[in-house]
Amino acid sequence: MIVYNVTINVHDDVQEEYVKWMKEIHLPQVMATGMFLNYSMYQLLTRQEDEEGTTFCIQYQCASMEDYERYAAEFAPALKEETNKKFPGKFYAFRSIMEAI
Repeated sequence: MIVYNVTINVHDDVQEEYVKWMKEIHLPQVMATGMFLNYSMYQLLTRQEDEEGTTFCIQYQCASMEDYERYAAEFAPALKEETNKKFPGKFYAFRSIMEAI
């Protein structure tokens, strides 16, 4: 199984709106692509001393690397752009791909 992990730090002034939007809009859109089997969303409870904002991790599980690659090529650019338009300058994200062993 492949896990696509998105770690995102969101400014505190949009945190509640971000969580609501993720649950009601973005996550259903990602799942509607049919490329993922499931997802989990977590809020980090620990912070670095100088860290601001709230950090979340969203982990999407997919059956194969081919499914992830298709998602990345066909669906991700538009979904990322929508997030950038909704929360301009209010977050920082990094992404990683993992494999269950």
